[in-house]
Amino acid sequence: MRYRLLGRTGLYVSELCMGTMTFGGTSGLWKVVGGLAQEASTALVKQAFDAGVNFFDTANVYGLGESETITGQAIRKLGLARDELVIATKAYGVMKDKVVNAGGQ
Repeated sequence: MRYRLLGRTGLYVSELCMGTMTFGGTSGLWKVVGGLAQEASTALVKQAFDAGVNFFDTANVYGLGESETITGQAIRKLGLARDELVIATKAYGVMKDKVVNAGGQ
């Protein structure tokens, strides 16, 4: 795996990033997009890490919030050192139906 320096941060990130949009969707659009359960998601995180990927992308809306939880649990279960990983996330979209003031409403 090749790595790149991320700006002036001192962090080296893998040129490939593992996206986690398919982790945890259990209803609506997210079930169609993915719906991978914890066990399958953990196996994918392990496979990516073993291949040299240290850069993971998630978001608070993926799987209505489940993606971030599943990603964190996979990292913990695999015993990966947090200081060896770069995790990108986004915070904006509506995570649940009918939430007042969510997503800039």
